[in-house]
Amino acid sequence: MNFYIIIPAHNEEAFIGDTLTSLTQQTLLPQQLVIVNDNSTDNTQSIVEDFMKRFPWISMVNNRSSEKHLPGSKIINAFNKGLETVEPNYDVICKFDADLIFPPNYLESIAKHFQSNPKTGMAAGFCYIKKNEDWVLENLTRKDHIRGALKAYKKECFEDIGHLKTSMGWDTVDELLATYYGWELLTDESLHVKHLKPTGQFYNRASKYLQGEAMYKMRYGFWITLISAIKLAYRKRSFRLFWDYMSGFFKAKNNQTDYLVTEDQGKFIRNHRWKGIKGKLY
Repeated sequence: MNFYIIIPAHNEEAFIGDTLTSLTQQTLLPQQLVIVNDNSTDNTQSIVEDFMKRFPWISMVNNRSSEKHLPGSKIINAFNKGLETVEPNYDVICKFDADLIFPPNYLESIAKHFQSNPKTGMAAGFCYIKKNEDWVLENLTRKDHIRGALKAYKKECFEDIGHLKTSMGWDTVDELLATYYGWELLTDESLHVKHLKPTGQFYNRASKYLQGEAMYKMRYGFWITLISAIKLAYRKRSFRLFWDYMSGFFKAKNNQTDYLVTEDQGKFIRNHRWKGIKGKLY
């Protein structure tokens, strides 16, 4: 299978060398790897250029964006900049973060999953973070959710969902839309990916409001948003987050913010979420 990888990168000099090294040592090499150097002011560009000299399938796109860190729109805008340069004959398109170390068999294993089940639309392994001297699961969400750091999409699924949304919540709505179109999601617990910079390390207050806004834009409605906000805040042990999430939801509602999904897709998403909630209760 032809793997095409896009990696948005902003000031990743401490990590991107390890990420690229792990990808150049894959048992199944990608056909193309595009680094989107998003307004970096450190040595990210020079590190990438060194890899480009040794690996002709690695390229770089320089992108100028805001220095403000807002999850969602910034990273997907950078991803889309890289997508513009990708050849159309890919089988799998990947959006990877610039702070990951992949096991050597990662892409080969993902390819086998796609090949073994034609209905698999998205697949990934699991992120592990270092605590003391051990690498432990970065347990931020349920195990059937594919983390935004390491998304791999079959081309047909990627096209069905309309590519990626430039919004906080893009890495949830993509899965919901994939399910809406009949695709299956797969997570492989045997694939341990080292995550060098834990998720949310640099999130600011405005970023947290965007989580609630995203729930509104996915047409969750009040009750599902309330339950989701409670769960997320409890997982992170912060009542303040619950307040931020709900404030973001009501702010988006009062401003009549545009939705990310159609009315029919929203109805499917609410039914899907209620089914999951009821399944855990009963």
